[in-house]
Amino acid sequence: MGYRVARYGVGLSAPADSAHARPAGPNDVATPAGAEGWQALYGYSLPFSAARREYEESVFWFRETIHWPRPLKPFEATFLQDAMVSLGQFNHRHYVMPAARGLDFRILNGYVYLSPGSIDDPEIVSAREPLFAERGGFYYEHWDELYTAWMVRIRDLLGRLDAITFPDLPEVVPAEEVLAGRGVGRAYDLSRRYHDVLDLGVELWQNHFELLNLGYAAYLDYFEFCRQLLPQFSDLQIARTVAGIDVDLFRPDRELRRLARAAVELGVDEVLCDGPLAAVLASLIGQPGGEEWLADFTRTQQPWFNFSTGSGFYHDDAVWADHLEYPLGFIRSYIGQLRAGHCIESPTQQVAVDRDRLAHEARAALAGADLERFDEKLQLARTVFHFVENHNFYVEHWGMSLLWRKLREFSSLFVKEGFWSAADDIFYLRPSEVEESMWDMLGSWANGTPACGPQRWPHEIRRREAIIAACSASCPPPTLGVMPLAVTEPFTIMLWGITSDSVNGWQKGPSGATELRGLAVSAGLVTGRARVVLSPDHLDEVEEGEILVTELTSPSWAPVFGRIAGTVTETGGMMSHVAIVCREYGLPAVTGVSRATQCIRTGQLLQVDGSTGIVTILG
Repeated sequence: MGYRVARYGVGLSAPADSAHARPAGPNDVATPAGAEGWQALYGYSLPFSAARREYEESVFWFRETIHWPRPLKPFEATFLQDAMVSLGQFNHRHYVMPAARGLDFRILNGYVYLSPGSIDDPEIVSAREPLFAERGGFYYEHWDELYTAWMVRIRDLLGRLDAITFPDLPEVVPAEEVLAGRGVGRAYDLSRRYHDVLDLGVELWQNHFELLNLGYAAYLDYFEFCRQLLPQFSDLQIARTVAGIDVDLFRPDRELRRLARAAVELGVDEVLCDGPLAAVLASLIGQPGGEEWLADFTRTQQPWFNFSTGSGFYHDDAVWADHLEYPLGFIRSYIGQLRAGHCIESPTQQVAVDRDRLAHEARAALAGADLERFDEKLQLARTVFHFVENHNFYVEHWGMSLLWRKLREFSSLFVKEGFWSAADDIFYLRPSEVEESMWDMLGSWANGTPACGPQRWPHEIRRREAIIAACSASCPPPTLGVMPLAVTEPFTIMLWGITSDSVNGWQKGPSGATELRGLAVSAGLVTGRARVVLSPDHLDEVEEGEILVTELTSPSWAPVFGRIAGTVTETGGMMSHVAIVCREYGLPAVTGVSRATQCIRTGQLLQVDGSTGIVTILG
């Protein structure tokens, strides 16, 4: 049976009204003091430009805070380009989504801004519909086998990336290399492997978007279908019909819970909860049950500890596998809950029961062809859900963690040669500058002559470091360009949580009101003390029963959801990760609350209504 794709639910922007009041134009925003010359840190096409002023000021831009909440360092911008080009390629050129192009992207004072591209001409939309029906429809009809092939391909890609090593530059090349008659030497090996890393980064992001927006489109198609034919169902109720589905993105947290239970069962829980990481792990050796638990802990790290504490898009986001204090801290928290007699399992069964009940109620309200279409669309939405969540673990977290790690390994060669002082310094260079530096280093090594890099880069890196710091201290505007008369486009609302209300809230700034409004993304009413968290480094401060208030969350924060009562975030829509996780954990949640971390202080008493989207500051 061919999948019928509706016209709605696949566009990527709401029409803008040029006569509507607007915020500052992209080219009118001042450069922060100390950040002068920031534009030169990036490729020429990334900053807003006077050459494109007419276009750039005629469209709506929003600051992208789900994936890029902080200023980008020059090398980090490479993967912004990889991602955004891949997104547009598949949306616009491969699948020919009827009303969608891609997301245009710019950098302003180091921050990422996006502009959703739409096709508003009904004739063009109609001409594209059969192309999308053929191409997207093929993927929907063969989703299971294509997703299986994707998993094989992505694991192979990650394996190839992990296997890359970088040869040293020895005083004398070993004889066996010379006598092998390869025709190439260490300089070639180093160059090829560096380019392999960059190429695999492109390949990673191409694979990321092969299925992702088709998954979103299927979900949104189902969502819009329900909105039209089941108006008695709220947006939240519709979302709950696609909840309670087991995905790999939740696996790291499940592994931590399992390890916590194993520690209690093996009698090593007291040892694990006492002292710093190195001492604890060492003390397990020779302890009854200790070596068994330690072996289990070690096995679990690959792949499940390839989990970034941030979005995965920054080189300095801590990764569990490299910072074992994070997973150990979560394990200790779970052990504490077990000792207190608490259940540490997420309410998966109840979520599934609720999901099936709501689906049954929806089916009872439909008949005939409408019922058939509902069943078809619901089944597809549940099918694609696995990829919509799992891509996050395999690409943003595991894949990006490997990319940053390999680039640091490559950078260590430059540290040895005095080009810069730390492996992370490489990220203050653009890829083209790294390429030039590599040949500078290779020329010096090959010929036994001085390189330029040690004189050029240390000072320049410190200068760029100061520019990024100045950008980080600034307050970037949340929107730029022409404001839409109303934000109605589903992708923008459901992934980023950008609505007419949130945009207006951004423009007004903190109001001092005791009632804040956002998107109701996970049902329930709860009262508790606020805990404002702006960095994963402070997650250990979150106490049992508190309400987490933050700009955004990462999937690796899931273990903290076992001890909070609810969540309030500034960004994120119905399909954002925080919304999905909160529904899986049965936690009330409100997202898209403008300037929540500024309006709410740690310790304040909050009431969070995840069914209405209202957050009340009680005192």
